[in-house]
Amino acid sequence: MKWHSAVTVLGVLCLGLFCSLSVQAQAKAVEQKITVLSPMGKPPALEIKPLAPRLNTLDGKTVYLVNDGYLSTDILLGAMQDWFHANMPKVNVVYRVKGGQGFTAEDPTLWAELKEKANAVIMGMGH
Repeated sequence: MKWHSAVTVLGVLCLGLFCSLSVQAQAKAVEQKITVLSPMGKPPALEIKPLAPRLNTLDGKTVYLVNDGYLSTDILLGAMQDWFHANMPKVNVVYRVKGGQGFTAEDPTLWAELKEKANAVIMGMGH
């Protein structure tokens, strides 16, 4: 009997020790902080630019009609060019097709020409 009592007391002590270690480990786990990052990231700050000043008149000015290659944009800009010739003959209208693949592609040659010669630009961007 004494032997069973000693084993029981020893078992209870071991169980108590194990439970206290488990509680301490859980307390440490609660104290640990985890940093979570958003997978969407943080967009950069926007730089707000003012609009270009509006022209008082288009008479004697050069208006570029720029096609970015979207389907049927050539038809729309062709109709606009015809309208300018019929209704505003003093406006010089220049039609250009932007180089590169897609509307996001850069065309440095065209941009340089626009900066140098255009008073206004109408971009055919599709929808």
